[in-house]
Amino acid sequence: MKYYLVVGEASGDLHAANLMKALKKEDAQAEFRFWGGDLMQEVGGTNVSHYKERAFMGFIEVVKNLRKVTGFIKDCKKDIEANKPDALILVDYPGFNLRIAEFAHNLGIPVHYYISPQIWAWKEGRIKQIKAYVDHLYVILPFEQDFYAKHHYKVDFVGHPLLDAIAGIEKEQNFLAKHKLGEQPIIALLPGSRKQEIAIKLPLMLSIVKDFPNHQFVIAAAPGLDESYYEQFTSQYPQVHQVKGATYQLLMHSEAALVTSGTATLETALFGVPEVVCYKGSLISYWIARSLIKIKFISLVNLIMDREVVKELIQQELNHGNIKHELEAVLPGGTKRDKLEADYRELKEKLGGSGASEKTAKLLFDYLNQ
Repeated sequence: MKYYLVVGEASGDLHAANLMKALKKEDAQAEFRFWGGDLMQEVGGTNVSHYKERAFMGFIEVVKNLRKVTGFIKDCKKDIEANKPDALILVDYPGFNLRIAEFAHNLGIPVHYYISPQIWAWKEGRIKQIKAYVDHLYVILPFEQDFYAKHHYKVDFVGHPLLDAIAGIEKEQNFLAKHKLGEQPIIALLPGSRKQEIAIKLPLMLSIVKDFPNHQFVIAAAPGLDESYYEQFTSQYPQVHQVKGATYQLLMHSEAALVTSGTATLETALFGVPEVVCYKGSLISYWIARSLIKIKFISLVNLIMDREVVKELIQQELNHGNIKHELEAVLPGGTKRDKLEADYRELKEKLGGSGASEKTAKLLFDYLNQ
C-alpha cells in the first residue's frame, strides 16, 4: 500500500519513522511519501518537504508567516491528490494536519491520526473536526482515552512510543572521546529544535554556566541547525559544547538537564535524568496562550502524573537565580534528587508497556484491510 505521512517537528519525525519501520513488517509492499525529517528519510521513501521549513513557533510567529503556512498547506493538498495514497497518516501538528485531514477525507482517503492533538489543553472545539474527518485516532497518553470517551469518540490507546524509542539503547563507552568532551560531570541543555525558541531560552540556560565550574555543559543540537548557529551564544563559555544526533546518549551520560517544554521533558525523565523545565516565549504569544490554555502544567511529566514532579520555570520565573537554585536541588546531593528519581519510576508504570509503534501499525493495517 501507499502511505502518506505528515509531521511538523523533530519528535514527530522520530515517532513516524518508528511507525514506518513497524508498517514495513506488516506490509511488505509499503511505499512511503511524506512531509517529514531525516529519520523518516533513513527508513526510505520520498520526503516532499522537511519539517524544519515549517518550524514556526507560537501564535505571533505563525501569523507573521501566514502566507508561507497557507502555501505549504496548498502544496501538501496538491501532492496528496496527485499521488492518491491508500492511507494518510498524520502525526500531531494539528494546525496544519487537521486541514489536511478534511481535504483527504473529502477525497475518500482513509485518515489515520497518530498522537492526538492536545485538544484537552486548548481548542477543545477541534473535537468536531476530528470526529468528522479522522477515521482512526491512536492516542499515547493514559488520560486521553477517557477524554475522548466523554466526547463519544472511540480511540485506540497504544502506549507511548518513547518507550520503544529508548528500549535497548546501550550507553556508549566512548561517548566522551567521540565528541571531544572532558571528564567533568555533564549537565545537558535541551533548548528545543526551532531557532525562535533557542534564541530565547539558550542564553538564559547559559547564564548559570559560571556557577558550576566543576561541570561541563553540553547542548543537544537540533538536527536541522548548523553548529555555527549555537556558537553565537556559546563563544564566551569554554566549558559549553554541543553534540548532534546523540541526544539520548547525552542524557545517558548526564547528571542533570535543563529542558524546554515538550516531548524532551518526557524523554529526559524516561532516561532517569533529573531535570528543570525551562520555558519562555514572546510576551504576546505567552499572554495569548495563557488566556486559552486550560492545563495546570506545561511539561508532559507533570501532566501525566497530574502533579508537580519536575520544576517548571515559566516566563519571568526563568531567570539566573531560579535556574541556579533548582539545578542545585536536582544534582547529586541536592534536596530534590531522590524524590524525583522515585517519581520517575512511577511515571514509567503509568505509561504502560512498550510496543506503541507495532500496536499502531497492526491496528492501522488491519483497519485498512477490513
